[in-house]
Amino acid sequence: MRILKSAEDYLEAMLMLQERHGYVRSIDVAMELGVTKPSVSYATKRLRENGYIAMDKDGLITLSESGLEIATRIYERHKMLTQFFTDIGVDPVAAREDACKVEHDLSQETFEALKAHAANLGVITKR
Repeated sequence: MRILKSAEDYLEAMLMLQERHGYVRSIDVAMELGVTKPSVSYATKRLRENGYIAMDKDGLITLSESGLEIATRIYERHKMLTQFFTDIGVDPVAAREDACKVEHDLSQETFEALKAHAANLGVITKR
């Protein structure tokens, strides 16, 4: 099932916050993505309805199995592409921004080929 880029961004941000803080709150998602609290409320409602996240009575967000799978896939792409771009000489800020743009649209086949090629060149380590 294909989901929207914005939903992937929210799930990825939630995974990053979970790794960083051990919990995920809507306000932290808003700050991480630079969006408003109402935008996060709308997005979390949609993500909850589609089974990608759950929220407890205290408002803490938990990724479901399917949400975690999507977030992990996008975050892996983000990290690998950012590293690849910086390793070939792109400014780190531009590399992160470009990785954000590319991570959603790259096919799995192309991503795997790029990852293998970069590993063979020794530009990045194979993961």
